[in-house]
Amino acid sequence: MGQRARMSEQDREELLERLEEKIEAFLEWLSVYSAEGEGVTRLLYTREWLQAQQALMGKLSDMGLDASFDEVGNVFGKLAGRKPELPPVLTGSHTDTVVNGGRYDGAYGIAAALVALDYLRETYGAPIRTLEAVALSEEEGSRFPLAYWGSGSITGERGFRDIVGLTDTEGISFEEAMNGCGFGDGCGRRARREDVGAFIELHIEQGSVLEREGISVGVVDAIVGQRRFQVTVAGVANHAGTTPMRMRRDALEGASAMIALLREEALRRGEPLVATVGRLSVQPNVPNVVPGLAAFTVDVRHADAAELASFCAWFEGRFREAAEARELGFECAEWFREEPAPMDETLKEQLDTVCGELGIASRRMVSGAGHDAQMFQRLCPSAMLFVPSRGGISHSPEEYTSPRELAAGVLVLTELLYRLGYEEEASNEEI
Repeated sequence: MGQRARMSEQDREELLERLEEKIEAFLEWLSVYSAEGEGVTRLLYTREWLQAQQALMGKLSDMGLDASFDEVGNVFGKLAGRKPELPPVLTGSHTDTVVNGGRYDGAYGIAAALVALDYLRETYGAPIRTLEAVALSEEEGSRFPLAYWGSGSITGERGFRDIVGLTDTEGISFEEAMNGCGFGDGCGRRARREDVGAFIELHIEQGSVLEREGISVGVVDAIVGQRRFQVTVAGVANHAGTTPMRMRRDALEGASAMIALLREEALRRGEPLVATVGRLSVQPNVPNVVPGLAAFTVDVRHADAAELASFCAWFEGRFREAAEARELGFECAEWFREEPAPMDETLKEQLDTVCGELGIASRRMVSGAGHDAQMFQRLCPSAMLFVPSRGGISHSPEEYTSPRELAAGVLVLTELLYRLGYEEEASNEEI
């Protein structure tokens, strides 16, 4: 491996067993920091979240890393390199969870970063290039209507200007919650960074592709772009018994036809395109009245920006035609847009090579969910690795990945970090 002697199969198995034990123990330890209830609930700037970040700070210090907070509550653990002028490599994920989530989403990436850096420090000492573990403050958007606060603050995609007026469901403002935990503008090291050389994120897949194919690691080609729309179809509410079928201006029937068109075309175009109608409301929504209004959401995702735009233009045009044919009013308003985020090609090739040399089955794949790596991709070369999720379940207490699969991902991450941080090529300015 790299400039070292190639690892024997026996050595690899012994190392995987060690990594299994370490990663499981860490995930169990971190899951304790949770609000009461099923699963793990650790929302941004709550008591449980703060306890977790403070505990992580202590853990990093105990490992011999230079631990610090920034002004938004991101936690860093630095394994200082012998050439501090070189841009560091960051690895990690987010501490926050959804309500009643599992113990792997986000937490696994943090655990993997700590376990990998601890192994590298104990085995090889100081690297050439600085390596940093990071526990990002927030990604999910579960408490406030803003996601990627941790990574976005580091990359400059988010800032204090974006939180003005934001409140949670209890009316607590974003700024009040942040200040209550000891963070805020000027409270600690500035969040925005321009010195990052690369970012690597390890995550559970949150889908069932790897499990179904019996593959241990997914090397993410790109994180899909997302566009979301609110579609409103207006007809005329009328008596269900006295209005002949041919004389109806049925908003729900029109909306149903549109939804069927959306599914048919998405299937025709094929993967990785997905299109979802997740919310539907009808007025007056009673059994004996022809619906006068139907409103629904459309969520479209694709890894290619041109294909994403093409499909969205197609469905809006076809929906409008369907409405006109039925003499229905029609509005389509886009309310969310995130462009596709391709991962760095050089890092992907290195990961392919690492998996091959370690004898770990891998494949390239697209991430259909958003992740912190898509924020970092705008700042520096970024890569993302997936390990299997049992049944494709995530954001649930039923979330599960076996210890061996967790360890395989950590092994790949560790080897990549060795190559980026310890090999002589690491003395190059660029990753």
